[in-house]
Amino acid sequence: MKNFKQDIASQIYEVTNINEKELETYIETPKDTKNGDYSFPCFRLAKELKKAPPAIANELKEKLENKIEKNENIEKVKVSGGYLNFFINKNILIKEVLTEISNEKEYGKSEIGKGKNIIVEYSSPNIAKPFHIGHLRTTLIGNSLYKIYKYLGYNTIGINHLGDYGTQFGKMIEAYKMWENEYNLEEDPINKMMDMYVRINNLCKQDEEVLERCRQNFKLLEDGDKYCVDLWNKFKDLSMIEFNKIYDILNVKFDSYNGEAFYADKIDDVIKVLEEKGKLQESDGAKIVDLEDVGISTPCLVQKANGSSIYATRDLAAIMYRAKTYNFDKCLYVVAYEQNLHFKQIFAVAKYLVDEKYAKGLKHVSYGMVSLPTGRMSTRLGNVVKIEDLINGTIEKAEEIITEKNAQLKNKEEVAKKVGIGAIIFNTLSTATIKDQIFDWDTALNFQGETGAYIQYTYVRTKSVLEKVGYIPKFEDIKVENLLDEHSLEILKLIYNFKDTLIQVTDKNEPSILSKYLIELAKAYSSFYNENKIITEDKQLQDARVYLTYAVGLVLKQGAELLGMEMPEKM
Repeated sequence: MKNFKQDIASQIYEVTNINEKELETYIETPKDTKNGDYSFPCFRLAKELKKAPPAIANELKEKLENKIEKNENIEKVKVSGGYLNFFINKNILIKEVLTEISNEKEYGKSEIGKGKNIIVEYSSPNIAKPFHIGHLRTTLIGNSLYKIYKYLGYNTIGINHLGDYGTQFGKMIEAYKMWENEYNLEEDPINKMMDMYVRINNLCKQDEEVLERCRQNFKLLEDGDKYCVDLWNKFKDLSMIEFNKIYDILNVKFDSYNGEAFYADKIDDVIKVLEEKGKLQESDGAKIVDLEDVGISTPCLVQKANGSSIYATRDLAAIMYRAKTYNFDKCLYVVAYEQNLHFKQIFAVAKYLVDEKYAKGLKHVSYGMVSLPTGRMSTRLGNVVKIEDLINGTIEKAEEIITEKNAQLKNKEEVAKKVGIGAIIFNTLSTATIKDQIFDWDTALNFQGETGAYIQYTYVRTKSVLEKVGYIPKFEDIKVENLLDEHSLEILKLIYNFKDTLIQVTDKNEPSILSKYLIELAKAYSSFYNENKIITEDKQLQDARVYLTYAVGLVLKQGAELLGMEMPEKM
């Protein structure tokens, strides 16, 4: 497909001699179509050219006018304040989009990432604890990024870095030693283990001796004590059975489940390299790396005074292992913003452990916390909302709404499952990752709001139109002049921008960009549907509008799948 942004950047480059790729990154899509299809903000050049943006815009327009006349892709260029606005040839735009739709089953797919390795670390729950609503964002943000990177041709590796090591397991082992006869872990294991954890945690607050025994249990686990290792494996196996049920429901996949424990025997390499480079210091018997010289006032603790590792050490071992094993270009950590300092520290220390290429590729995809209208949760206090309960509750509410709207619908349970899970996924991914989020059933399941249900409803509407007419027109039969109205053009511009939207997601590691795009496309189709008669006596007009409907359905479905949602065929 023609790259109009690239064409505009090329034209500006010829009259400014500024880097073409850099110019392309400046080009924007105006919200108001009266301001053109693309807009170049001239204030970006003000410092370099030492002129006011409006003066730059007028000067560029004057220099570009002769070139634009010979360029079939651009109809005209206008100045608006400090912006240079470009209007694309509508006939060429329509042909480009419809040709691409006819040629590609997976519209917007790309090979731009070919030869590049991307690691996405996401979900990473702690074993022996319930998979609760707090794990929702990392799981769904990571899953969507994994899918989108892969769709753009990157070799993508999804890693579930399980929280399966640390003092918490010393606590669980101590709880089991103390209360084994009170708990049958073969029945409802996650809830039983959570109860044990809350109970031992409270006891540790009251009794320092118990806490010390827990620390010693973890040291025994690290040293390979058979009793502790066998018990740890039991906790892990029982947990994974429960976790995999959730992953299957949410259609979430991973390529590796190597958690913290996997790196336990690789920690010595971290210590060795840091010692060889003179970066380790002793502090009250513990080993630390001072980071004052890189602007981080808190040192990175690498080894406790009793010789135990901490999760920072295991993260550093993981970086070394992943660099060697995967030769990554980017390694994304989808982890809550509460760990911002932790990642600043380990990324700073990683510069001493791996080549600069790998250290530069480390990225923390930070996200805000999830809560219910009743407030935040705590595993230690035991007031968590299990994700399984959230999923079941949302599906039940979805079925109630569907029954009210369409009592005769076949496969109601299957549709309710897709709508309910889609509501959870879209609600999670519709907000910018960095923002805190409240999950509210009534909002998430609103068929008229900016929700997953609205996108699914719009998709079902496109399927209904195709079912009524009974055919999908041939691309060759579509007359461009039948799609030059305002509503059709709005849809075609959005469809054209689908691939660029996916690239923006990976540039910013922000799936909400795709969520917002799908809402805009669904809204544009609703306007088109309300303003235009699709089934009409004019066969050529009908074919054009039906084909546009087919294109909208195709892109909505593809975009939703990249978020992790499934589309029902009827609602």
